[in-house]
Formats: sequence, C-alpha cells, structure tokens
Amino acid sequence: MILVVNNHGQYNHRIHRTLHYLKIPSELVSNELSLEEIKAKNPSGLVLGGGPSIERAGNCIEFIQEIDIPILGICLGHQLIAQAFGGEVATADAQSYAQIELEILDEDDIFQGLGPKMNVWASHKDEVKGLPSEFDVLAQSNICSVEAMKHHEKPIYGIQFHPEVYHTENGPKVFENFYEVCKRLSSSEK
Repeated sequence: MILVVNNHGQYNHRIHRTLHYLKIPSELVSNELSLEEIKAKNPSGLVLGGGPSIERAGNCIEFIQEIDIPILGICLGHQLIAQAFGGEVATADAQSYAQIELEILDEDDIFQGLGPKMNVWASHKDEVKGLPSEFDVLAQSNICSVEAMKHHEKPIYGIQFHPEVYHTENGPKVFENFYEVCKRLSSSEK
C-alpha cells in the first residue's frame, strides 16, 4: 500500500483518488503522524503531497530521512526532499501556476516511456534552486532547472509538477511507474 501524506494542499485528495482509479492500494494520512505510526502501516511507498508551506509539512522531513522505502514528492513534497538532503529551496524567478513543457533528461523509473517532452501542470511559487549533492536532475523546463530529480542510490524522487491533475498529459503513468518501483522493491525484500 502507498501512503499519501497530506500536506494541506488542494490536490492531496486528488492524488489519493487518482491512485484509487488506477487500482493502486493507497491511504491518505496526516503529516502529523509519528514515524512509528507510519512504519506500523507497513507501506510499500510514500507520496508526499503538495501544500502551502514548509512550515505546515508536519513530520515529512523525518519520514524522508528515516523511512527506507520509495518516496515520490510532489511540489512541496519535492521541495521537502531537497531540503532533507541539503538542497536549496527558494522563491521561483517566474512565479506561475500553469501548463509548461517538461524536457525529460533521463526517463529513469518514473518517466519510463514518457520522454523526451511532456506537457504538465506546475506550480512555481517556490522551487528547488540548489540540487542536493546526492541527486540527479531528471527533467527541466524553460522556467525551472530542477522540475524533477532522483537520489543517486535510493528510490527517492521529487517532481515540481502535478501528475494528479487533468491538464498533465500522462500524469497517471507517472504514478503507475512509481508503483512499479514500489512493487519491485517490495518483492525483492521477500
């Protein structure tokens, strides 16, 4: 099961609904749950949803640093992952909430079969300005150099855009690809 961590963003419920429509087992949970409560649910992956501010992100930084399962951070979740690993998050140069063209630099796991370009709906109020040293850029746009990133060794991914909204083409495929990572790693541990 994938836990969708609610960071008080307007689309957190939509992420959970999208996973439900895709028949991906999931549960929407509070970001105020303790690390022990999250671990007790025995998730195969975490999706860190968007939200209004880092200050309202509850225990997400602890989840990122202490839970050894696949993690997908969306918007604020992406920024929290960067912060947890020493990256820099700051106000975007071009603040917008609109459709942009993503240039996929590395299809890796989550963009498998989606490159080299993809139209996505993205929020750019804050964004990752300094990539953490343990991460690679997976995608960029003409307004943001870190639209998506992945940890060098761990299955930890961050994306600035919203795959759960209708305006993101192939958004469901991003979730399906992430779920494949979760299933693959979960079965390899057995």
